[in-house]
Amino acid sequence: MDLQQLLAAAQQMQDHLMSAQQELADAEVEGTSGGGLVKARVNGQGELVDLTISPAAIDPADPAETAQTVGDLVLAAVNDAYRAVGELQQEKMGPMAAGLGQPGASGVPEIPGLSGLFGGAAAEPDEPGGEPGPPAP
Repeated sequence: MDLQQLLAAAQQMQDHLMSAQQELADAEVEGTSGGGLVKARVNGQGELVDLTISPAAIDPADPAETAQTVGDLVLAAVNDAYRAVGELQQEKMGPMAAGLGQPGASGVPEIPGLSGLFGGAAAEPDEPGGEPGPPAP
């Protein structure tokens, strides 16, 4: 493979990566718990963007127990949404990330530093004080 073909393959991989990142930025997934009593919506970058608690989840006769139950339901719904966004990220980014840095993968020979060029662009670290992201796959 000559240098021109290698550069064209690298550019194509970068284009696919950018496209997948944009699809993730535009995507939202929903996680639920308690049979739909709590719904959490997370964007493709792992940010919690909406949380809905049904009034049916609230028992005014037992506020302490309700608070604990609602807390558990929220945690379960958010975790479900993070699981779903992790699957979405793997679906969009996995095929490209799997081939980076592996000799001969996707027809591109291993080039020192190439996986760092593409792999580092896929995610940004959480900012201090920001919402935690999804668990690492």
